[in-house]
Amino acid sequence: MRLRFVAALGVTLLAGCGSPHSYDAIIRGGTVYDGTGAPGVVADVAIAGDRIAAIGDLKDARADKVIDASGKAVSPGFINMLSWAVDDLIADGRSLGDISQGVTLEVFGEGMSWGPLNDDMKKGLKERQGDFKYDIEWTTLGEYLDYLERKGVSPNVASFIGATSARIHEVGFDNRAADAEELARMQDLVRDAMKEGAMGVGSSLIYAPANFASTEELTALVAAAAEYDGMYISHIR
Repeated sequence: MRLRFVAALGVTLLAGCGSPHSYDAIIRGGTVYDGTGAPGVVADVAIAGDRIAAIGDLKDARADKVIDASGKAVSPGFINMLSWAVDDLIADGRSLGDISQGVTLEVFGEGMSWGPLNDDMKKGLKERQGDFKYDIEWTTLGEYLDYLERKGVSPNVASFIGATSARIHEVGFDNRAADAEELARMQDLVRDAMKEGAMGVGSSLIYAPANFASTEELTALVAAAAEYDGMYISHIR
């Protein structure tokens, strides 16, 4: 989104040339913050389809819908880098709580991710469900993301594979080191998740059983993600 927004700056002058342009929507008179850290600039923003088509003085342009943003800020969507909307989006894919605050990308995977799951993990997730009950129709992280896409959700979504999830999948909740075979399988889980589109490995080391993992274990998981240019993030408090 940021790249599209900044790239749109290059077409600003086109709006003033030739016959008046017509767009699906124009946001007029807001202070535009383009996501680069540059100071805000009062400008109009034109939208065509699902793209920003022009930014600048578009007083001569027409649109099916015109939004007066005078005195307000206009920016690319915000990224929730520590999202726990994994259940909320199943309950209500509109994501009104975050959308109304400008969040357009939810990033999951702080230690726990909604895949990969084994039968015991699925059972545990079902038992911990609150007022909202739902069937767990997926096993891998990629299948969960596909499930959300099929269901239909307003925000974009992305996920890390949780280091805790990989550990529980193979070691359970025991306070011990993973043996060589378990660690190899954990690495394969990471590789599979990366092939399915995971951004990397995410940990949250204050919680059990995450804090049972050794540095060597975390290094091995991150090394598997690095084979696919994956990142490592950690909620370290």
